[in-house]
Amino acid sequence: MKHQLIKPEPAKDCRFRDLLGEGAWCCLPPAIRRRFGKRLSGGNSVTYQGQVVRMRMSAAGWCIAQLVRLVGSPLPFDRSSVGQPAVVVVTEDIQSEGQFWVRQYGRKRGFPQVVHSSKRFDGPTGLEEYIGYGIGMALRVAATENALYFKSAGYFLQLRGRKLRLPAFLSPGNLVIGHHDMGDNNFLFSLHLSHPLLGEMIAQDCVFQDTKE
Repeated sequence: MKHQLIKPEPAKDCRFRDLLGEGAWCCLPPAIRRRFGKRLSGGNSVTYQGQVVRMRMSAAGWCIAQLVRLVGSPLPFDRSSVGQPAVVVVTEDIQSEGQFWVRQYGRKRGFPQVVHSSKRFDGPTGLEEYIGYGIGMALRVAATENALYFKSAGYFLQLRGRKLRLPAFLSPGNLVIGHHDMGDNNFLFSLHLSHPLLGEMIAQDCVFQDTKE
């Protein structure tokens, strides 16, 4: 008699649910709750493959995107990425109990753009994102009936364990990251950077597919 090997269920992750609150969490589509409610144990990773479908960039946005290439290229900087492959890898950070995010965007010429960041469940809002070089931002989490949003709530520079809040005139603008459910195991990743005086500076949309178990 053959014994069927039963794969254990992935551990539940309540960190994003706790940030949102039970009511807001329950209003999200089941697919989004599944993606952000699955704990990646022991430094494991999950990979999503997709494509860049839209990219808008004003002159001011282009200048800022080129400037921050000096600190790790946290913003998309090449309009030629439209129609090119995109890959996102999320890895559990054992040390900080946060998550490492690596985003790769193809380009028509040259090497792909690779963005590294680390999400840590810390700070006044309960969630912070670090891009390296001691630079980070606080994030507020919000939910609608079909999307989960991460909204910038202040930028800071960390030096010798201290966080120095950057003044408004040094802020690149208001950043909003969206995770929109599209059904059929697809989701839209949106990035919008706007400024109170300069308006919309960067807008990028990428469509991804769920990883097949």
